[in-house]
Amino acid sequence: MRGTVRSAFWELRCRLLRAVVADDGMSTVEYAIGTVAAAAFGAILYTVVTGDSVVSALTRIIDKALNTSM
Repeated sequence: MRGTVRSAFWELRCRLLRAVVADDGMSTVEYAIGTVAAAAFGAILYTVVTGDSVVSALTRIIDKALNTSM
């Protein structure tokens, strides 16, 4: 009986150590952080591109390209 308790204890201890040390969820966390960073970069890029200076610069470039004479 005593051997059974001891083996059950060691098995439980090994399972707990594996659960604490395991890093199976790391890839999920890395993808989540990458997704949040990409969304933040997209929001910043959208803010810059839709700003007045960028829109007016693009409008001038397009007008100049369309109004050139050959």
